[in-house]
Amino acid sequence: MEEEFDFDFNEDPKLSVERYEEMIRNKDQYFFDSQAFENIVDFYMDKNDPVKALQVIDYAVSQHPYAAVFFVKQAQLYVFTNELSKAFAALEKAELLEPSEADIFMIRGNVYESLEQHENALENLLKALELADSPDEVLMQIAYVHENMGDYDAAITYLKLCLEKNMENQDALYELAFCYDILEKQDESIKFYEQYIDTEPYSYAAWYNLGNAYHKLCFFEKAIDAYDYAILIKDNFASAYFNKGNALVQLDKYAEAIEVYKQTFEYEQPNADTYCAVGECYEKLEKMDEARSYYKKAVKMDPKMADAWYGIGVTLDFEERHFEALHFYKKALNIEDNNPDFWFALADTYYKLEKLPESEKAYEKVVELNPLDVEGWLDYSSVMFEQDNIEGATGIISEGIKNNPESADLYYRLVAYLFAEGHYNDALANLQVALQADPEKYFMLFEYLPQLKDNQTMLDIITRFTL
Repeated sequence: MEEEFDFDFNEDPKLSVERYEEMIRNKDQYFFDSQAFENIVDFYMDKNDPVKALQVIDYAVSQHPYAAVFFVKQAQLYVFTNELSKAFAALEKAELLEPSEADIFMIRGNVYESLEQHENALENLLKALELADSPDEVLMQIAYVHENMGDYDAAITYLKLCLEKNMENQDALYELAFCYDILEKQDESIKFYEQYIDTEPYSYAAWYNLGNAYHKLCFFEKAIDAYDYAILIKDNFASAYFNKGNALVQLDKYAEAIEVYKQTFEYEQPNADTYCAVGECYEKLEKMDEARSYYKKAVKMDPKMADAWYGIGVTLDFEERHFEALHFYKKALNIEDNNPDFWFALADTYYKLEKLPESEKAYEKVVELNPLDVEGWLDYSSVMFEQDNIEGATGIISEGIKNNPESADLYYRLVAYLFAEGHYNDALANLQVALQADPEKYFMLFEYLPQLKDNQTMLDIITRFTL
């Protein structure tokens, strides 16, 4: 009997699992101390086998009925298997046995949060906070609840408290950046991370988030400096390389950006986003073969990457291979049919192929999706004008003005259409509006209808505004 029930409090977890599985095979009953049972449960949890883990807990409870830890683990497993009523029941048992165990309230709070019962979640998490040995984890969960409630200011308060308890909590650093971003408080974000770095100068996560905040405020040089510090501290920080590449693109430093993007491949597996970004840089440098090569790598890795299909179309369009370009623009639109840039490219390509009705329909989609696209309204009306539908062109440009009342470009085009229709008085009245908006752009009128240079009345009005 003594030999059968002998156990070692420091037994190797692997041996515990082997003894347990031997017991199951032999359909026998062995005794395990509570720590050994915990190790066995953790082994099956790590193997993502909740059924066996729950079976172990049944044995553990039968041998250690007053150990709250097994009911806590049981609750965790029931949460994992989405058996929430059983999870609550297990937590009640655990609380009866050990009412000062923080994990009980932590898990219950998380279950309530999954049910979107935010107040109940906060009540339990605040109780856990009073009892926890590691309060930073609980403070993080409280912050998440406030985020889900849409109260990002409160979330920031708790995230800062979390970092006061544990300055190295990386999740809190990133979550804080997210909250500041949602609230569009990048200035406050910068101030926080600069103060944090004064205390923790070797925090690569802080430098990285500082760089992101600078990037969002379009301080690209400062962003690059911050990313460089992050990389200096952690030289395999692929995300910092990628975002540095994005900042270089904003500064039109495409060749440098390509080199930085490619450095990410040394530290992580190549991905479609980076391939696409490299392709765009080559495209900006008008190296279309290289651009197309990287765009193809992107779509091979992710066939649903609309930007890469679009990029292939752009490279072909640049080479005047318009018919081929159409195919790729359509593939992009099949994935993302509400992208006005894709529709604009399609409309422009149809125009180059002299397919004006198709171009007209595509431009209609452009201005529907982005009514603030002045160029879209101009081109859409121009296609109508070239089909001798002057009245339609005038109507379109008038609609464009309703959406963009400050645009001088649209008024100058309206003047041209009104003149072509023979509505001279309306044309001259709108000319004055256009000149008041931007007198420097009067040349646009003559570029579109050169014959207007011979209209002395029009020239006199222009002279009055430009002298």
